[in-house]
Amino acid sequence: MDNSGPKKTCCESIRDFFTSAKFLIYMGHALSTWGDRMWNFAVAVFLVELYGNSLLLTAVYGLVVAGSVLLLGAIIGDWVDRNPRLKVAQTSLLVQNSCVIVCGILLMVVFQFKEQLVELYNGWILTTCYILVITIANIANLASTATSITIQRDWVVVVAGQDSSKLADMNATVRIIDQLTNILAPMLVGQIMAFGSHFIGCGFISGWNLCSMCLEYALLWKVYQKTPALAMKAGQKEQQQELKQLSPPKDLENGQSPEESSQPLMNEASVAAKPDSPQQQGCCYQVTEPLRTLKAGWVAYYNQNIFFAGMSLAFLYMTVLGFDCITTGYAYTQGLNGSVLSLLMGASAVSGICGTVAFTWVRRKCGLIRTGFISGVAQLSCLMLCVVSVFTPGSPFDLSVSPFQDLYTHLIGETTLPEADHSLTSVLMGGNATTPAPAAEQPPLQSYMSVSLLFAGVIAARVGLWSFDLTVTQLIQENVIESERGVINGVQNSMNYLLDLLHFIMVILAPNPEAFGLLVIISVSFVAMGHIMYFRFAFKSLGSRLFLCCSPEQKVETVESPSLPTTV
Repeated sequence: MDNSGPKKTCCESIRDFFTSAKFLIYMGHALSTWGDRMWNFAVAVFLVELYGNSLLLTAVYGLVVAGSVLLLGAIIGDWVDRNPRLKVAQTSLLVQNSCVIVCGILLMVVFQFKEQLVELYNGWILTTCYILVITIANIANLASTATSITIQRDWVVVVAGQDSSKLADMNATVRIIDQLTNILAPMLVGQIMAFGSHFIGCGFISGWNLCSMCLEYALLWKVYQKTPALAMKAGQKEQQQELKQLSPPKDLENGQSPEESSQPLMNEASVAAKPDSPQQQGCCYQVTEPLRTLKAGWVAYYNQNIFFAGMSLAFLYMTVLGFDCITTGYAYTQGLNGSVLSLLMGASAVSGICGTVAFTWVRRKCGLIRTGFISGVAQLSCLMLCVVSVFTPGSPFDLSVSPFQDLYTHLIGETTLPEADHSLTSVLMGGNATTPAPAAEQPPLQSYMSVSLLFAGVIAARVGLWSFDLTVTQLIQENVIESERGVINGVQNSMNYLLDLLHFIMVILAPNPEAFGLLVIISVSFVAMGHIMYFRFAFKSLGSRLFLCCSPEQKVETVESPSLPTTV
């Protein structure tokens, strides 16, 4: 007797997929990421253009953004944990898009009336506009951080339920969306600015964020309606707080649930953060509450069983071996033009997508923890090509040239912005370099061996990098209890930004091409230290079984269960 019920037709299956909470999250994330990528690309170009082709405003903006997330990451995560999911998602969405819209309008005014603003009050009005742009853009980035923690680290886990394979597939799909938008969105806005103007580019981004905000808001509401578990967060926290108030801490040690016993430090800190007496409700207590939250978040992060896994991911940010402005600028000094770099960036995106696909396949075969170990070995092996490139023909590596020479000459004002930086800005906006280097200055054919090996290693390493990133992301999702998911991910973002900030400082101290080889060696060393940390975590979790293959049944018990209980 067939009790399976009537089978769905093809049209019904397609309709169910496109109306499912999973697909709606993908749509919302695609819209949000597309707007973020356009804005992050455009604001750097706008600041360079506003300050007379100088990188000063861009550097200040990058420093403010990194410092803000570093200091406020734990506080943002704590705010995500303490408030209902829908309220957090809607608030961060509205703040982020509203700030981008206001910032875009302000930039339009500056571009349109820059000459008049320079003459008002000796240029102080224009300086105030610069400060406002950087401040508002920083607020938008903080709201974007809250959105990322909420959707990618929390909502995705709830929508996936307790299905680890479904969670891995959703994480991989989200990362593929990130990869595609990271290439396509800057190309679109770059072409708009190249064939139009910066004024039109600002207007387009503001209009996009206005329309996208309305659509994302509706998608969030639909996902919330289709996933009843998303509404259970506030009620569960209230019940836990009532139990803590009724039962003394010593009694909880004997009768507490696995969730409460797994991470007592943050729970105690949150209880201590609540004023129980009139003295605690004073002004000083309220002023110092963010500091206590910050301290409690970092302490809780340190006491997580996935601490070394999170630290290993953060250490990968201390590198110049990525497709950012630093590596691109170095490539220009080695004779690569914008056309070649665009092809290399496309190859990097394809390599990253292959890494996300490989993650889901390897995880099914070997388990989550082993996937991170395999990905780390693959990434580090590929980066060895970058180390070899430092010593091959064509490499400008020369330790006899002081790495602080360019820094000193910039400080005393004897040099200006390199021509490569000007051409780089032109290419980023979608055009070609207007002042190509003379033919006599182009390096000979054999000199491309070093830079070719460098980018071959960087592109190949993206497979292991993105697979490893997804592994650590899912480890945090599955091992951190729901009541601390926001603050732990906030601290993780702070750690990432801290190491990213250190890598920019490293480049500032040694900016000349002759010292880039030294930066490559230091970067690979930090990546190796990161993977050593992960190896310690993996070996502690699995022991000798780390190097053994296991059946799918064994993987559920021995690989993905050493973590804390997953609460969804």
